[in-house]
Amino acid sequence: MRVIAASVLTFEGLIVLLAIPVAITLGGVEPAVAIAGGLVLAVFCLIVAGSLSRPWGYRAGWVVQGLVLASGFVVHAMFLVGGLFVALWVVGLRVGRRGEELHAERWAGIDDPEATPPEPAG
Repeated sequence: MRVIAASVLTFEGLIVLLAIPVAITLGGVEPAVAIAGGLVLAVFCLIVAGSLSRPWGYRAGWVVQGLVLASGFVVHAMFLVGGLFVALWVVGLRVGRRGEELHAERWAGIDDPEATPPEPAG
């Protein structure tokens, strides 16, 4: 689950960086404000991606999703882009959690000598 969530946050940080010129040209935001805000949000995305192993990491990931959605008030296209990343975040967490459950089920009987070993993949 952590790999999927970190991937979503990393790509989200890249998209935030790419939105800086859009904010300047289409959003009419002052260049210094757009650059500072975009860099702070992009770095925050990367920090949170690296801290998903901590107890507060996933909560901070939800905060990032909210901030990216809120950036749509400055650049309206970010409502769409942020919504797509929220969907990716939700699906990634759900799929990742299910994958971890399946992995745990598959390897639960490994220490049991009477258990049937898992079938090889392929």
